[in-house]
Amino acid sequence: MRNLVTGLDVGTSKVCAIVGELLPDSQLATLGYGIAPCSGLRKGVVVNIEATVGAIRSAVEEAEKTSGVRVGSAVVGVAGPHIKGLNSHGIVAVRGGEVGSRDVDRVIDAARAVAIPLDRQVLHILPQQFAVDEQEGVREPLGMAGVRLEARIHIVTAAQSYGQNLTKCCERAGVTPSDMVFQPLASADAALFPEERELGVAMIDVGGGTTDIIVFHGGAVMHTAVLPLGGNHLTSDIAAGLRTPISEAERLKITFGVATNQVVRRDEMVQVPGVGGREPRVIARRLLGEIIEPRMEEIFVMVQRELIRSGVADGLASGVVLVGGTSLLEGTQELAERVFGVPVRRGLPINLKGLPEELMKPMFTAAAGLLLYQSAAGGIGNGVGRTGRLGRLRSRLGDWVRDFF
Repeated sequence: MRNLVTGLDVGTSKVCAIVGELLPDSQLATLGYGIAPCSGLRKGVVVNIEATVGAIRSAVEEAEKTSGVRVGSAVVGVAGPHIKGLNSHGIVAVRGGEVGSRDVDRVIDAARAVAIPLDRQVLHILPQQFAVDEQEGVREPLGMAGVRLEARIHIVTAAQSYGQNLTKCCERAGVTPSDMVFQPLASADAALFPEERELGVAMIDVGGGTTDIIVFHGGAVMHTAVLPLGGNHLTSDIAAGLRTPISEAERLKITFGVATNQVVRRDEMVQVPGVGGREPRVIARRLLGEIIEPRMEEIFVMVQRELIRSGVADGLASGVVLVGGTSLLEGTQELAERVFGVPVRRGLPINLKGLPEELMKPMFTAAAGLLLYQSAAGGIGNGVGRTGRLGRLRSRLGDWVRDFF
């Protein structure tokens, strides 16, 4: 029986489905993919179920045609300003003088015992580090001698209604969500190098409706956040500023848009179609940059404020990695380096081998990462992230509850 995995990235501007097969040697082979434009989401949240269902169905059908297999279930990416991340801390006494698996389960349970509103669900529990007695920075406490065990974790929560609406859309399109994953967590699997996670890196996913932030240090997730600004705001600014239809504004942004005029020659000109049959007119490309640059700078300044507020801004030894379609704008890296004051690179889904050339772009990192995430769990999403032994946390906690009650 073939071990098939599917990643489904339901974004504000597009839906992307990638089908892969987990081979016996633990290698992941990409079989096919499908992409469809999506108009059913606003700022990463479902606002039109019919439009979202249609986009998911189109992308999945295309993925089925190109891969030659039937897609029954998929791990689905979750985004939107409703996503909240928080750090938590737990302490327990070690039984028997040596840390056992039950002690680890108990300390994680103690750390996750924070007040979470009833209308929210826990997406991920991501261990950061453990401490045994006075020994901090422990990654694998099993077997260590001590009397006190501490754990620091990062919890990612989402609005329950969003998950229910997204699940409904997937099921009506014929796909069962096997797991829901915070999209930047998946993108990080696809685009980041292990040494970047160790030294400290912020990955910023500038999508259509939102800008997602995830920060790693010491190999662990230290901070997550979602800002309600993205590439669609640039398009709206261009449409209003140049008095041109939204569709033409999007084309102008993709074809001629620049994040900073430092990369534009003064003699470059662009033709702008008019609204309602009015005559097109020719403008300097720098005018387009003057509209885009303030909005892009606003997005990056908001990200920088978020990083400073969370206390992780000084730990970015590896700098910043930009993903998402908006990061393709010419001059984005230059503007980001000016705002953040650290090295910036554009991220690609490099960690998924055998990916078609047309998918080796920043906007497909989330879909590729969802495939990697699911394959890391042996074809079944585990809900807690790629954390090695602690990836089986959910089942262990279930065992603990059964034993206790």
